[in-house]
Amino acid sequence: MLKNIFLLAICQALMMSAISLAMTSSALVGLEIAPSERLATLPLALCYVANVLMLIPGSLFMQRYGRRAGFSAGAVGGVLAGVIGGIGIYTHDFVLFCISAIFLGIAMSSAQFYRFAAVEVAAEDFRSRAISWVLAGGLVAAFLGPSIALYTRDTFPGPVFSASFGCVALLGLGVLLCQFFLHIPTVKIEQHHAPKRPLMRILRTPAFTVAVLCAMVAYGSMNLLMISTPLAMHHLDMSFDSTAVVIQWHIVGMFAPSFFTGSLIHRFGVLKIMFVGVLMLFGCVFTSLHGHGFAHFLGALIALGIGWNFLYVGGTTLLTEVYRPAEKGAIQGINDFLVFTVVAFTALGSGYLHHTVGWTKLNLLTIPAMVIVGLGIFALYIYNLKNRTVAKARANP
Repeated sequence: MLKNIFLLAICQALMMSAISLAMTSSALVGLEIAPSERLATLPLALCYVANVLMLIPGSLFMQRYGRRAGFSAGAVGGVLAGVIGGIGIYTHDFVLFCISAIFLGIAMSSAQFYRFAAVEVAAEDFRSRAISWVLAGGLVAAFLGPSIALYTRDTFPGPVFSASFGCVALLGLGVLLCQFFLHIPTVKIEQHHAPKRPLMRILRTPAFTVAVLCAMVAYGSMNLLMISTPLAMHHLDMSFDSTAVVIQWHIVGMFAPSFFTGSLIHRFGVLKIMFVGVLMLFGCVFTSLHGHGFAHFLGALIALGIGWNFLYVGGTTLLTEVYRPAEKGAIQGINDFLVFTVVAFTALGSGYLHHTVGWTKLNLLTIPAMVIVGLGIFALYIYNLKNRTVAKARANP
């Protein structure tokens, strides 16, 4: 069990490193080779769109053919993204670079399911910790991807980052190699053809609603505030070095808690940890509104990262309690489709909102969603408490 979880964490680290490398450099590459500066972020947009569109088909593919087949296909997408992207950069071919971004989006979509695979190889009482350990691989990616981009950007003459995208291919190849040592339970025929509940019945369950809302708000608020932070600090004439430190510690806040989030969930319960995550998001907004100094940005973004971690790991754990084995493909795909649709919209809209309403009002805009999620978690806690009370009364008449 532990070997498989470790391998999944390595896959997470390698694939997310490839993605963070590409995300760090794509806009700058676009400025260099796009026919117009207005198209500089088009590859990133295509990457997000491909990611969202492939989530449900990818989940159903894994349900039918197994995790290893799906992860291998995603790894091949990463290799192709690196090779085609490197060629596109070196030859000044913007169309090729856009095609590579689509393949990167396919690779990104497969990476979203590493955490669900961890559940399938872990013992029942170890599932929340398995999810958090796999997500901890993102901590490696936060430093490895941008560092590779920094040290390889000028390796070859001509457009920058052509060698960097060669490294994207190598990272994808590393993920592909890991699949030879990964052992995930294969899809059983009886599970695949087992009776399934009506989809709408599952989607209406309180646990599914809360799990999805928490993940959407966690990612949405994080994206809005994180992407806008460099803009806010720039407008306050803070140095880029200060901004880099804030973003780096924000990423540490996102992934470092994964080493113990699962243990906290196992000890205190998933809903309590998710509620603490909501409180951390409120702490982020409160700190941002309290002042505009370096310490305020640093404290706010660290709290934002921890809040994201508690809500996202908690939401994933809660979601795994909603579906049966025969239902996982559709439910996991719908969950991630909804979550990453929000990610795409907030990524595209954060800069516009910051320019339109400013940093302070942007923080205030996130509060209603946090309130709704907090109330949803509390309502589900009361709902579960009543159900347990009724169950005990029936068992002991």
